[in-house]
Amino acid sequence: MITFAQVDPGPDADRIVGFLIGNEFPYHGRTSWSEEQARQSITDGRFGSDDHLGFWIDVDRRQVGLVVLDDLGDIKAGGNPVFDLRLAEEFRGRGLGTPILRQVTALAFDRFPTTNRLEGQTREDNIAMRKVMLRSGFVKEAHYRDAWPIEGGGPMASVAYAILRRDWASGTTTVVVWDDLEV
Repeated sequence: MITFAQVDPGPDADRIVGFLIGNEFPYHGRTSWSEEQARQSITDGRFGSDDHLGFWIDVDRRQVGLVVLDDLGDIKAGGNPVFDLRLAEEFRGRGLGTPILRQVTALAFDRFPTTNRLEGQTREDNIAMRKVMLRSGFVKEAHYRDAWPIEGGGPMASVAYAILRRDWASGTTTVVVWDDLEV
């Protein structure tokens, strides 16, 4: 059973820090965290503010990860949230990604009823997450070439996926027409 518990940045600060510094996140902008960086992100409102809302992810009463819904301040102006999903290293590769992302989608649409779409981005080489998004009903909407800087290497593409509320509600997929113009 997958459950979510909203992060309370004050009392949960040490737990957040422990999670971030205790895991590597090779496909995120910051792959590893120092204690100082983690604490600063908490102070900056990364896990609880008008623009960000964090949730612990538990599967069968075991903490497996953390998801943050970003860009929440834009919802009132018609914008849409973006999710940032991080699983603890020991729980990756166990088939949890798709059911977790489906539940994250339900959480976002239920919690924010005016939200029309939910978006996620990852690097082009994060094949596992790209497949999770597709299996969860998300559609590839963009492929930003050389948009993801890589420390110690050349940039990679950032790939954006999203799911529409109507597709989530109906279980269908609205495809993107890529080649709609000719020159």
